[in-house]
Amino acid sequence: MPVNCTSRRAFYSILILLHRTVFMEYASEFFGTMILVIFGTGANCQAILGSSKEVAAFSSGDWSSLSLGWATAVALGVWVSGGHVNPAVTIAFATWRDFPWRKVPGYIVAQLLGGVVGAAITYGTYSHAIDIVEGGAGIRTLKTAGLFGTLPASYLPAANAFFAEFLATAMFLFGIMMFTDPKNKTCLPSPALPGGLFVLVLGIATALGMQTGFAINPARDLGPRMLTAMVGYGSEVFTARNHYWIWCPIVATICGAQAGTLAYDLFLFKGDEGVVQKL
Repeated sequence: MPVNCTSRRAFYSILILLHRTVFMEYASEFFGTMILVIFGTGANCQAILGSSKEVAAFSSGDWSSLSLGWATAVALGVWVSGGHVNPAVTIAFATWRDFPWRKVPGYIVAQLLGGVVGAAITYGTYSHAIDIVEGGAGIRTLKTAGLFGTLPASYLPAANAFFAEFLATAMFLFGIMMFTDPKNKTCLPSPALPGGLFVLVLGIATALGMQTGFAINPARDLGPRMLTAMVGYGSEVFTARNHYWIWCPIVATICGAQAGTLAYDLFLFKGDEGVVQKL
């Protein structure tokens, strides 16, 4: 009996150790991204659906409230997770900092799943309002798909849409590197980082976000986009604008993150960590 008890304790100790050293890290990315998407897509739904008089007696939001919602979403997501909550950030830190590449696939999967679940929660909350705006129960079109995945303005050429997401994400990573540079006077202590991100995302939203919806995060776009395909929007959410979803919310954001980080490292980074500093 004592031997069994000892074995059980050892087994439980191993599980707890795995949870604290492995699972908790990925769970943090999942929940952080889920929180980010709930607040962000929720702000989209309230601002856009709430503009319909059949949904709300008075306007429930505008671009300002939507921008504040996404800034809050990113700040809370990082506050909850203490991590990246963004594949573009994860890949940039693996490329230019010492974040281990072996963790990158797990981080991205956790972030993507968090995006799907967060969007599902928002969709369930606003599904009746979506029915009203779409014109009937079960009708789902690109008219409301943009509440979850991003879409460019109708007048915007593909190259301009790519550059808009590239630039916004480059600015995002440039700011993150500035906030986290240990030898920079503008470096923020960990508890203050979400506040800095709030200001940064609010600035991007109000200055650079109008034309493409400022995805700046592949998981924030792809997770909700996958959810919309599951609940009745169909394959059009992926085929619209010549497969916009892959070139701008994913490729452009990852490339922009690389460019923003490289620019900071080449000219301003004062720390010892990083590829450029080791050359």
